[in-house]
Amino acid sequence: MAGIAAPLRNAVPKKLAPGYICIRREIAGFHARPNPSFSHGPSLPSTRTTCTTSSTPAASAGETIGDYLIRRLGDEGIGHIFGVPGDFVLALFKKLEDSPLKVVNTCDEQGAGFAADAYARLHSLGVVCITYAVGGLKIVNAVAQAFAERSPVVVISGAPGLGERARNGLIHHKVRNFDSQQKIFEEITVATAILDDPGSAADEIDRALELARRHSRPVYIELPRDMVSATLLPGRGHALPAEASDADVLGFALTEAAEKIAAAARPVILAGLEIHRFRLQEALVKFAHATGIPVASTIGGKSVFPESDPAYVGVYEGAMGSDSARDIIEQSDCVILLGAMLTDINLGIYTAHIDRSASIYAGRDRVTVGFRSYDGVYMDDFIRGLAERPWTKRALPAFVHPGHPGPFAASDREMTVAALFHQINAFLADDMIVIADPGDALFGAGDLYIHDGAHFLAPAYYCSLGFAVPAAIGVAAAAPHLRPLVLVGDGAFQMTGMELSTIARYGMNPIVIVLDNDGYGTERPMLDGAFNDVHRWNFARIPEVLASGLGIKVTTEREMAAALEQARANTQGYTLIQVMLDRNDHSAALSRLTAKLAERVAR
Repeated sequence: MAGIAAPLRNAVPKKLAPGYICIRREIAGFHARPNPSFSHGPSLPSTRTTCTTSSTPAASAGETIGDYLIRRLGDEGIGHIFGVPGDFVLALFKKLEDSPLKVVNTCDEQGAGFAADAYARLHSLGVVCITYAVGGLKIVNAVAQAFAERSPVVVISGAPGLGERARNGLIHHKVRNFDSQQKIFEEITVATAILDDPGSAADEIDRALELARRHSRPVYIELPRDMVSATLLPGRGHALPAEASDADVLGFALTEAAEKIAAAARPVILAGLEIHRFRLQEALVKFAHATGIPVASTIGGKSVFPESDPAYVGVYEGAMGSDSARDIIEQSDCVILLGAMLTDINLGIYTAHIDRSASIYAGRDRVTVGFRSYDGVYMDDFIRGLAERPWTKRALPAFVHPGHPGPFAASDREMTVAALFHQINAFLADDMIVIADPGDALFGAGDLYIHDGAHFLAPAYYCSLGFAVPAAIGVAAAAPHLRPLVLVGDGAFQMTGMELSTIARYGMNPIVIVLDNDGYGTERPMLDGAFNDVHRWNFARIPEVLASGLGIKVTTEREMAAALEQARANTQGYTLIQVMLDRNDHSAALSRLTAKLAERVAR
């Protein structure tokens, strides 16, 4: 499965013509050169069948670039925009404030980026709006994570006006050249557009939004401040070519896959996050039910398949995962990998054992059956094709179904990581969405039972600390019927926990559980030292500083049980629960992971 996460290589012109948009094509995990001749859209490989999509929305007479951008975001169903204002984007913020869209001002740009990422994971797109350079460069990490994990975030950045650039080349926030920021974002987006031409701005906006949805990855739109109120001129109106699988190649792929599955004695499906990103959950369920094949998920794809379903095996992550999931995957003679990114974490730091010759793999735009590759076949066509085929349903094999755990009998014992996750598991309800930061917050959560209709969000590939608290803002905006339950370590909280102020400002009610183990608990088992220590905070008293929310500090199981019930009842604001844990206490999964990572760190 090599090449799924190939490194980016993107050559761009030294000078950008007015209205230039840089677009990358993603073929079999690699990235082609951008197409500066934007009028005809990006080139497509010959193995694909293409047709022209319907015309893009026309700009209204007298409509400005800023107004058109806002209208098109609304057309995409976006209701919220996350950001921090600055002088180069103030005019656009004013237009946003006067529009039907709701602006959510975060404390920091990185928080806005993480919030937009979480919003995008539950919605079609997420939007972050920031000022030039000092704002834009602060969200590079969040946008890089969105790219790596296929989250369609639209970055809108203000910029110095074209006129003032001509008068003075040394304008505040400038780094090296005026296009320095755009060049940086080329590496972590599938399209960048500079709206400096009223004749092409509408087309560039439409195409950037289409590419974000099509690839489920970020795009970058830069709007100079003297162009916000510039009147649009009639554009070219060219639409991007539609993408479709080559019908003949798709047919061959489906036939070979079906024959391989039918001949297998112990087939199993391993589903990943791309099932969620491309909205293929229903097709996956249909396929599994039609065949009677059990389904496991990667840690990044947790909750893409209903965990109440009798066919659900659990999370597979090599030696890090449960014995039941590991047995059924590794004893299979046909592992069907659907939307599963084969990252080191998903593979349990390469402790996974999957026979490639006996596997079927379907990623966003590539399918392989054994060692035969079918380029130009799209995952959605392939999975829906499998679901529609006539199958002889087989009986599910015997395995331990990771069902609902039932109540937890709390005692006066001191809190442990194991007890914490047992109690959370018993506490979770149908209206709760789990958001986990990397570390034991994530690995301990792998065995949590996610209820039907709920979700599990975590940056399980890029693994940026500090995601979970600001992500709760995006979740609360995108899905107000779901209550976020945030799992975050004490070190990670110190990075972005200030976004509790944003949560308080907008009346959101997440339950934030801080795993306080006195530092970077994930790194200590790999290589210990004072560099893993952090200054200890009294997290439970943060609500006093913010004059909002409920803070609780717990040291025993019984105190934790009482705190969770208080949190359940506190629906009018957030609850922060500080859980005191021994610094050497880890989940079994994290212990197995860090043992493998320690071998690599020591080399």
